[in-house]
Amino acid sequence: MTNSSFFPRTRLRRTRSTVWSRAMVRENILTPADLIWPLFIVEGEQVEEPIASLPGVSRWSVDGIVERATEARDLGIPCIALFPNTPADKRSDDGSEALNPDNLMCRATKAIKDALGDDIGVLTDVALDPYTSHGQDGLLDDTGYVMNDRTLDILTKQALNQAAAGADIIAPSDMMDGRVGAIRDVLELANHHNVQIMAYSAKYASAFYGPFRDAVGSGGLLKGDKKTYQMDPANGDEALREIAMDIAEGADSVMIKPGLAYLDIIYRAKTEFNVPVFAYQVSGEYALVKAGAAAGVGDHDALMMEKLVAFKRAGCSGILTYFAADAARFING
Repeated sequence: MTNSSFFPRTRLRRTRSTVWSRAMVRENILTPADLIWPLFIVEGEQVEEPIASLPGVSRWSVDGIVERATEARDLGIPCIALFPNTPADKRSDDGSEALNPDNLMCRATKAIKDALGDDIGVLTDVALDPYTSHGQDGLLDDTGYVMNDRTLDILTKQALNQAAAGADIIAPSDMMDGRVGAIRDVLELANHHNVQIMAYSAKYASAFYGPFRDAVGSGGLLKGDKKTYQMDPANGDEALREIAMDIAEGADSVMIKPGLAYLDIIYRAKTEFNVPVFAYQVSGEYALVKAGAAAGVGDHDALMMEKLVAFKRAGCSGILTYFAADAARFING
């Protein structure tokens, strides 16, 4: 018996016929609580620097970051993610500025926590690319290869530095093997028992990261590529192995990055592990929506919301997105 045999007793259009009915049977609902807002920090006071490759996104000095965090809180966004634009004179081959307790990340974190306390969560990025003079996420050997085990030592110290500043979620984005377990161990030893780890478990060597690198000032610095540690976009099973390892090492949640081109990985991760799964709608994805809307290919808000709902449908607990404030305002009406 085919589905057509049930017609006209079954008419799937019945529940689509009115606004109230569509709302009542909607399978996935996006709220501001599903969003994490990435923000870029720059030195100075009362500074806003618009980012040309990310229309509508700016770098903010610490005082401006606190204002954005307050805005997020008022919109119902539960968490912000911080990324520093480290001045060139503070970058080095070993990324030692990451360990400075008075660096941009730590100052912004402390300022947000002083102003808002537990009214909003602060997620901090653990990786060396915002601090290295070569733009790679780890320490290099003489051939330019990123050294895994030596990098772990500085990553654990970076995580402790951020936790001491008040970070609620440590998010290692470096893709070094073993970093989640190493970070979890040092957090436990330092009595940071409630600091979460959101692991960038499946971070792909993607073509969609360009505007982000402009935002943190590493784009023009990067020597070579990141294919020896970020994942091959052709691989899916490998992503599940990465996720399984990070969960076993103590990750509280996992992230897939980028997002829309990897909805299959999000779905597989949620189905396989049933842990909180997040997606990062990365800078290139965001910029393409902005460019498409500006070119008239579709309505901006409709494009924005359809893409965000797709992440929820695939199984995401939440989404890191530069649209967070705009989407929250749209949802809140």
